[in-house]
Amino acid sequence: MENTEEAAQLDTALIASEIADAKSGSLSRKLSLNAVASLIRVAINCLVALLLPAYLTHRLPVEIYGVWVLILQMGAYISFLDFGAQTGVAKFVAEFDARGDRIGAGHRASAGLAMMLGAAAAGILLTLGVVWQVPRLFGQIPTSLHSQVRISIAIMGVSLSFGLVCAVYSAVFIGLQRYVVPTGIAIANRIFTALVIALAVFSHRSIVIMSLGVGLVNVLTGGLQIVAWRRMARSVLISLRGVDREAVRQVLSYCVVLAVWSVSSLCVSGLDVTVIGHWAFRDTPYYSLATLPTNLIILVISSVLAPFMPAASALSTQRTPEAMGNLLSQSTRYTTLLLLLTGLPLLVFGRFFLTVWVGPVYATHGIRMLQILVLATIVRNLCLPYSIMVLAIGKQKVATAATIGEAVVNLASSIYLAQRLGGVGVAAGTLVGACVSVFMHFGISMRYTSSNLQLSRYRLVIAGMLRPASIALPTLLFTPKWWNADAALNFPFVVLWIFSTLTLSWLVGINSMERVQLLHFLRRKLGGKSDDAIMA
Repeated sequence: MENTEEAAQLDTALIASEIADAKSGSLSRKLSLNAVASLIRVAINCLVALLLPAYLTHRLPVEIYGVWVLILQMGAYISFLDFGAQTGVAKFVAEFDARGDRIGAGHRASAGLAMMLGAAAAGILLTLGVVWQVPRLFGQIPTSLHSQVRISIAIMGVSLSFGLVCAVYSAVFIGLQRYVVPTGIAIANRIFTALVIALAVFSHRSIVIMSLGVGLVNVLTGGLQIVAWRRMARSVLISLRGVDREAVRQVLSYCVVLAVWSVSSLCVSGLDVTVIGHWAFRDTPYYSLATLPTNLIILVISSVLAPFMPAASALSTQRTPEAMGNLLSQSTRYTTLLLLLTGLPLLVFGRFFLTVWVGPVYATHGIRMLQILVLATIVRNLCLPYSIMVLAIGKQKVATAATIGEAVVNLASSIYLAQRLGGVGVAAGTLVGACVSVFMHFGISMRYTSSNLQLSRYRLVIAGMLRPASIALPTLLFTPKWWNADAALNFPFVVLWIFSTLTLSWLVGINSMERVQLLHFLRRKLGGKSDDAIMA
């Protein structure tokens, strides 16, 4: 199953290849094609994330669904063993290909292959360790299900470990700016995974059969990546005989910081379900469903900001630090506005959404977790434009302290609160960690990037965050209405909330020039007129 943070990181692997190709005049076309491919993948992921859980929760007992979620989560940990190697291979393939050095590109890709073979071996060992410790890790799971859980985790772990190796071949396509190929394979994996799961459940098969189907899809699509490389990108040779010490050192050096970020990401969003499965198994199915809408918010934000990375990288070589600071302020304002426009409806109408989506039982138990997780997602991503710009200017090391700080606080508070509040406590721990991340970015990280991004932190907070956050005032005023589980959201309230939120978004969230530009764009699109015709 595709991890949302990994997918967002994969989108940024286009940086070097897009910049290197700018002089050829085809950057715009390739960027547009890659962006469309990314959006299609996001749309498919969103569709599957909404439809498949709705089907499973109506066909499986709550306890079995909770077990299945844990099996998927155990398998997902294998993907974290990538440690940014796929991104690193794509970057170096892009750079060496831009120089016309396919041999050098092949050496870096081969280094990635060697690294991923080691990661795959580690993944299999990790899987065997989890299989061995299932009764101790998840003591609240019924004993009668232990053997099925063990077999299922083994199947998922081995198939995803194989996928780590195959990802190197997709990284070559990303480096060559042929993003459509790996995206098409990823979409196929997502669709066929959903189909085999749904078919197994419809046929009343066991979770072992479900896992076997998913594992088979993973292996087949992994093999498809190798076949695609052989037929379309073999000029970048991948072979263990092409590994040299310098190439391995270079790829490893680049991946060190990304590895730290991956481990931190694991602590922030990867261990939550496992923590709940260990200390509060009864909340596992409800919490896992509460995370899905927030994951969709992250997917939307990541997709929108994907083109921002190469743009910021290129502009950093042409604009002054003051101009880059203004760009940071503007992009933060847009991001805050988008986060609130996607997150606030889930806060206000979350119970209604969950009831329609997965039924009243899941809605009753999961609504508070969903609301807290939505708040955590909004807070955590307030500094996403800053993090992207830090990566773009090559200063990612200075942001590592905030990343590690969030990970430590999130994991510690989630474990502590899970033992006392169950799933709600884990969600609260995520919110606490998100607040720590923002404070550390402002208190530490931004001090070391002020020479590259010259902008008053006070101005960034006021103009970039608080100004667009004013659209949340109606939500705050009506808190007793939507927070109270027994309160009914009648039609007048719904109309008033929507009208007031959208009005503030229009009048305060964007400035007068942006309103004029947006109206001009809408008139042009709706009227079917070109810019030249309008100007005439």
